[in-house]
Amino acid sequence: MGVYASTYLKRNFEFFPKVEIINGGVEGIHLLNRLEEHKEILLLDAIEIEDNPSSIYLIPAKELGDRGLNVGGAHEIGVLESLSILELQGKPIPDVTLLGIVPEDVSFEIDLSDTLKRGFDRYIGVALEFLGKGGIDIIEKEDKISLEEIIVEFRRL
Repeated sequence: MGVYASTYLKRNFEFFPKVEIINGGVEGIHLLNRLEEHKEILLLDAIEIEDNPSSIYLIPAKELGDRGLNVGGAHEIGVLESLSILELQGKPIPDVTLLGIVPEDVSFEIDLSDTLKRGFDRYIGVALEFLGKGGIDIIEKEDKISLEEIIVEFRRL
């Protein structure tokens, strides 16, 4: 989910002051450096919580423990491991908030379930609202790209 949401935000909106949007799922160990560079981070990802598919949660990362957030696995080193490493090194820990959405199932397909597709606009709306409340001005671009177009692009990669 995070890769589609981050791409959608990057391609369809401008943010002032500038918001850096990265795909943390492909950063691996470099994610550690990215976390060091910022004081506040909104993490977009699916989260495994017992709830209805497409339910949305805003959770401070310090409250997550190892519940359903990338703890290595397919993405090598994850966000929680990176935060722990920063803490062990005595470095400042950024204020990380997870915007999580509950998937129907977790698979490694290049697509989203119909349920997540239906909940995608609401998910993006929560992300934009969170950024707006944080003092970020958001400008919608004229030449928007749809979620379906983004999914097709990823299939081609």
